[in-house]
Amino acid sequence: MTTDNGSTDDFKRAMVVTAHPDDAEYGCSATVAKWCRLGWDVVYVLCTDGSKGSEDREISSEELARIRAEEQVEAGKTLGLKDVVFLGYPDGYLEPTLELRRDISREIRRWKPDVLITTNPTRDLMSSEYLGHPDHFAAGEAALSAVFPAARDHLTFPELYTEEGLEPHKVREVWIMSFGTTANFWNPLEEQDVDTSITALKQHVTQVKNPEDAEKWMKQRRAETGKKISANYAEGFRKFTLS
Repeated sequence: MTTDNGSTDDFKRAMVVTAHPDDAEYGCSATVAKWCRLGWDVVYVLCTDGSKGSEDREISSEELARIRAEEQVEAGKTLGLKDVVFLGYPDGYLEPTLELRRDISREIRRWKPDVLITTNPTRDLMSSEYLGHPDHFAAGEAALSAVFPAARDHLTFPELYTEEGLEPHKVREVWIMSFGTTANFWNPLEEQDVDTSITALKQHVTQVKNPEDAEKWMKQRRAETGKKISANYAEGFRKFTLS
């Protein structure tokens, strides 16, 4: 069991790669709030346009995508993000293609994160109660493939350097969001970080139909996770340290 206080002096840049607006708010936003509070530069990279996540028969995909982008930008302001990057792939149809891998590699080379957080690329039916969204698996697989080896190697997607001037970059750690028993470390959090993450989540009005229930769930889950390391609150991850 390991913990991380998020204040390592030479770790000051992070990137979160997810499929949809609101994925990061549910999965790791208290950690993001903590990093931003500590002065880190944190960037979100969203793979899809979020254009399918609604039961409203009166709204078009285009309108939903526009609204969800605005919601994510407001959530980012709440957290203190450096930027939110929208790759714009169609929601619900995401695949871990070479094109997506290249687009994520581009952002890694642009922002040069020390740490990259993403979603689990595999469906976990044994230790999780959540079936999982196929876009989450695709985003996680493409992000991991971008970290290693695409963003690292100058001969992979050489046009990123020759045409765009983006030097290769080595991410130092990868953190996979973990909601089941797969975590191998837990990031301790202050209550203010959890509160900030809840405020950010509530910006996703199209997705959060009952804000009070969402707040209760977010606090309860992080409090239960905190018990694993005798902290008031925590978020769990599967952490990989890269050489």
